[in-house]
Amino acid sequence: MNTPAIEAEGLVKVFGANRAVDGVDLTVATGSVYGVLGPNGAGKTTTIRMLATLLRPDGGHARVFGRDVVRDPQTVRSLIGVTGQYASVDETLSATENLVIFGRLLGLSSRAAKAKSVELLEEFALTEAARKPLKAFSGGMRRRLDLAASLIAQPPLIFLDEPTTGLDPRTRNQMWDTIRRLVADGSTVLLTTQYLDEADQLADRIAVIDRGRVVAEGTADELKRSVGQQSLQVTIARQGADRARGVLLSVVGQAPSSTPLADGLRVSVPVDDSTVVTEVLLRLREAGVEVLELALAKPSLDEVFLTLTGHAATSDDDAHAAEKVLA
Repeated sequence: MNTPAIEAEGLVKVFGANRAVDGVDLTVATGSVYGVLGPNGAGKTTTIRMLATLLRPDGGHARVFGRDVVRDPQTVRSLIGVTGQYASVDETLSATENLVIFGRLLGLSSRAAKAKSVELLEEFALTEAARKPLKAFSGGMRRRLDLAASLIAQPPLIFLDEPTTGLDPRTRNQMWDTIRRLVADGSTVLLTTQYLDEADQLADRIAVIDRGRVVAEGTADELKRSVGQQSLQVTIARQGADRARGVLLSVVGQAPSSTPLADGLRVSVPVDDSTVVTEVLLRLREAGVEVLELALAKPSLDEVFLTLTGHAATSDDDAHAAEKVLA
């Protein structure tokens, strides 16, 4: 499909005196993972609610596969699946019962709903827990079941609102693999997160949202390049510190910085051209410097976020409280 999965222009949502979303523009290519990155209260969830027809925008407009979210909400709903921050499943029922109910609500016959539940439980590694009540599930199992429920109708566009919040590292990695598999099978995913490594790992493009506005947009590499150069980092034994600094200064033309480590010293210098690595290694060897480790490091998304917004990505603010109460 050439039509973008999502086109949003100037989206605005106001709760009282709080502009939770203040003119957001987004274009999401079909068949991609689009990351929306920002702290709690940035407006991520409110943006998803407007795109998913759960909230009416106070300004701007948005289309899902060319369908206007305000004028044609029923068609839009048939094209999307939504997994929110909190599980929408019923704790008193089993995994199978939950999925069958969702399937029936979506118009599947009893037989088709049961067959689909078996397929999804296997897909999300929940077959052994199929008959257990959800109150016996771990947080990660609940999140996987919630995602499975959003896929019963096999929607071409999936909204995942902070899907790995509170999960342990192993379960997070499982969710990442599931998201990659969904896209490989042809789905488009809009993923909101406040985990910078998650956006870095999964997203083809990233929008950084802060206080209701998009403050930057691009690939992870583009965002990193926007805030600084890559750096050459050389870890050496302490006794070679002066010689290493001299080599880096002569090769790169800039005075390096040093960071003491438990087993040595890390010497860093910004570089424009990665080909200097070979010359640096040769010169360090000629100078008799023992190199323990060498790496080219790009700025992290943490540095990007801090530079763009002036605060860390895990910060909270009053906008979250207003959004939660008034939405």
